[in-house]
Amino acid sequence: MQLTFKTILFDLGGVLIDIDYLATENAFKKLGVSQFETYYTQFAQNQIFDRFECGEISPQHFVNLLLPNTLAGTTPNQVVGAWNQMIGSFPGQKIELLSQLSKHYPLFMLSNTNALHWVEVQREWQKATPQPTSAYFSQIFLSHQIQMRKPHEETFLWVCEQMGFEPKDVLFIDDSPQHIEGAKQAGLQTFFYQNAADFYGFFS
Repeated sequence: MQLTFKTILFDLGGVLIDIDYLATENAFKKLGVSQFETYYTQFAQNQIFDRFECGEISPQHFVNLLLPNTLAGTTPNQVVGAWNQMIGSFPGQKIELLSQLSKHYPLFMLSNTNALHWVEVQREWQKATPQPTSAYFSQIFLSHQIQMRKPHEETFLWVCEQMGFEPKDVLFIDDSPQHIEGAKQAGLQTFFYQNAADFYGFFS
């Protein structure tokens, strides 16, 4: 490894668990939301999603805000199902890598996620490994629980403080360029995840 770091801070979606934004977009199109991509993508989203990710509105309120945009007769459960379509699985090779890395470094996670997605993520985790997340991660920071999001510099600085590490000693891994930029501004070392091969190669 070319970088010298004391701990690793992982993103979740698109780095550790597979994410398919198009699956959610297509699911909402079937429910009558013709331009879902104008509301939400990997790179930007409107205020409803920001507020939900920061825990400012409840899952029920979030669903109620989306329902009027859907076809008449659409149920709350259908909205939740469409929203969760993007959540994929944890590749076994990534669980194995976490297992190996956790023997050498304290591992942490920082994710912009929401209460509905986190339930689904936990289900997928249990399918991937019998071990709890605490067997791999010293601490997990979720935007809807800490009420802060990436890419804000203050989010990274606060998380590093909670972790007990100086930003310069933290390697942050994420697949969104705006989050990588925010981490750099906060003084963290970064690895921009673009494909699995380079990711595994980095740690080999």
